[in-house]
Amino acid sequence: MNEHQYAVIMAGGIGSRFWPMSRQNYPKQFLDILNIGQTLIQATFQRLTDFIRPENIYVVTSNEYMHIVEKQLPHIPKENILGEPSRKNTAPCIAYISFKLMQMDPKASLIVAPADHMVLDRIAFKKVCLEALSFVNKHNALITLGITPLKPNTGYGYIQRELQTVTDNTYKVKTFTEKPNLELAKTFLASGDFLWNAGIFVWQVKNIIKAFEIYLPEMYDVFVAEKEAFNTPGEKKTLEYIYPLCTTISIDFGIMEKANNVYVIPSSFGWSDLGTWNSAYENLDKDELGNAIAGKNVLIIDATKCIVHSGNKKLMVLQGLDDFIVVDTQDVLLVCKREKEQEIKDYVAEVRREIGDEYL
Repeated sequence: MNEHQYAVIMAGGIGSRFWPMSRQNYPKQFLDILNIGQTLIQATFQRLTDFIRPENIYVVTSNEYMHIVEKQLPHIPKENILGEPSRKNTAPCIAYISFKLMQMDPKASLIVAPADHMVLDRIAFKKVCLEALSFVNKHNALITLGITPLKPNTGYGYIQRELQTVTDNTYKVKTFTEKPNLELAKTFLASGDFLWNAGIFVWQVKNIIKAFEIYLPEMYDVFVAEKEAFNTPGEKKTLEYIYPLCTTISIDFGIMEKANNVYVIPSSFGWSDLGTWNSAYENLDKDELGNAIAGKNVLIIDATKCIVHSGNKKLMVLQGLDDFIVVDTQDVLLVCKREKEQEIKDYVAEVRREIGDEYL
């Protein structure tokens, strides 16, 4: 394994669309959403160790989740678990790890991976990541992995690639489009030159820092002024000074959609971002009536196309429901039409207004 190759797992999100299973104090990246005996962050770490040294893997998370990461990933060095003092979306998170690595290893190349994605084919994932690492070490390039779309999904962003390859399976990116409506998604799929945006990035650290200087200069100025504090005892205090000065912005909007050296590798490795209960439904085994059940003591009677998630102690009997999300936790029961899954965030806000934060 190459000593100059690193990975960072972004694990600071709340995962409110997976409520009531995902909570503010214990969000979805730390849960076994698919009942496979492994949490999402554990699965992410494990597939990265196939080609990155464990000591070269970092996790950036919220300060309040650092102890959970430490417990769930005992094989990662404790000093590789990095806490953010506040949530500022992905750009400050990536600036933080990039400036930190640059101080340690100016030759560093980096894979950026969300903690809560699912990858079924680890061999294919490794192959694509190694292709990307090879490319960025030869070119001034920012690579994003694009997933070959299986259907016109309106929940994902799309990447349009140029028609001609640059080398092998790597293409220059033409356009980015945020979640389109169904008709536009169908048009994208029919064209054959659009890919789902997986939000997995690969680049040399020096090149992403240069991109910050060009496209997010105010954020660059804040980090570069304090760079000497990284990897010292003063790092945490420095972050508490830096983060309030940073704009809340994603790396996609802040840099990737603006830069002229962005490339994409079309990929197929059984990917899902597991952003909603419907995405979990799609990746769980179904019974003969199309029900996806995560939980042992669930009895289905005349119910179809439901996703059911429950603990193993309580018996759940489900009759007569069609196309529902049913999630039973110790203190909350959610029964919601699958077509309304995007509104779960709104229900969480309503609970906060009417009842408070006790169940969030």
